[in-house]
Amino acid sequence: MSLHQQPVRVLVIDDSRVVQRTLAAILEIDPQIKVIGFASDPYEAAGIMRQEAPDVITLDVEMPRMDGLTFLRKLMSQHPIPVVMCSSLTESGSKTALEALDLGAVEVFSKPKGINAASYLEEISIQFCDAVKAAARAKLPRSGVAAAQPAAKPAPKQRAASAKKPKTPIAQPKLNADSVIPPKPASRCRVRPNQKRAIFIGASTGGTEALKSVLMGMPADSPPIFVVQHMPEQFTGPFAQRMDSQCTIHVKEAQERDIVTNGMAVIAPGNKHLLANYIGDEYRVELRDGPLVSRHRPSVDVLFRSAAQLAGSVAVGVILTGMGDDGATGMREMHDVQAQTIAQNEASCVVFGMPKEAIAAGGVDHVLHLSKIPAQILQLSGYHNA
Repeated sequence: MSLHQQPVRVLVIDDSRVVQRTLAAILEIDPQIKVIGFASDPYEAAGIMRQEAPDVITLDVEMPRMDGLTFLRKLMSQHPIPVVMCSSLTESGSKTALEALDLGAVEVFSKPKGINAASYLEEISIQFCDAVKAAARAKLPRSGVAAAQPAAKPAPKQRAASAKKPKTPIAQPKLNADSVIPPKPASRCRVRPNQKRAIFIGASTGGTEALKSVLMGMPADSPPIFVVQHMPEQFTGPFAQRMDSQCTIHVKEAQERDIVTNGMAVIAPGNKHLLANYIGDEYRVELRDGPLVSRHRPSVDVLFRSAAQLAGSVAVGVILTGMGDDGATGMREMHDVQAQTIAQNEASCVVFGMPKEAIAAGGVDHVLHLSKIPAQILQLSGYHNA
């Protein structure tokens, strides 16, 4: 049977038994996921992995005997396997988790802390299960080197003590953008005279590196850019700071009523929907609460609908690597109002999910390798040096 027909086999590595139990309770709600064991540090994990091969590892950042980043480096260089990093909610923990993405982790997630761990994970269980399933589908670089795991005696699989399972959120209805921003017929989506062009980008699994590639390709006077990257709220600020330090353009986490100028990109804060406004002759940020849309908050569908209604034919929409279908409907809405649209091709995606669904929905004008997307964005947006 293929991977998508079998449960995703997960090894949980964390030195807290409370976190182990909580993660297991969340993951095993989903019938497509099976927790095969627990380890308190990488040495115990190595013993388990000698006996059973997990499809995905959830990995703590700070652990005794060997920290998560050191173990991650060993895995990625010797025996690549999809990893979801679970970090503390501290500033240093968030920055370390983002470093893990640079080292090859597929997803990052904020780790529960203290007595509210179970209730905390109840709120994000949909995204956590989706992150694990997305990681299982990720394309990783192959290594010809045999795994040189930490020396350890084979460790018996640990089964965590029973934990109170949260209410089943996986069965919650999947909402569309109507719950945040009312639909509008294409005939009513009017662009103002001389309205500036703007770029709208959506990404998920593998998107941090894809976004880095796109944003680093933008010149200092490129059109305003709005970005939704599926990421927990503790990480979007540090991620924006990291992008800002590496790009020619200015990159920041979006704040309410921010003016988004040429040479600037704003990244949706985790847990808030991002919309665009046009006041006077300037693009501005609007943030909204509301339910998960297409299983996410922020949602690419919400951003793209906002772009369709506000910017119409002067918008360029870009959908990058990611699992699921968030953004597919919104990109079709952009296409229907004469916006130019781009999807990353399968060969360059970590997970060819969101682009595939956008293409299937009929909303994509150009399907391109990631390396070709920055130049195409500039050409379609009328950049004078494109």
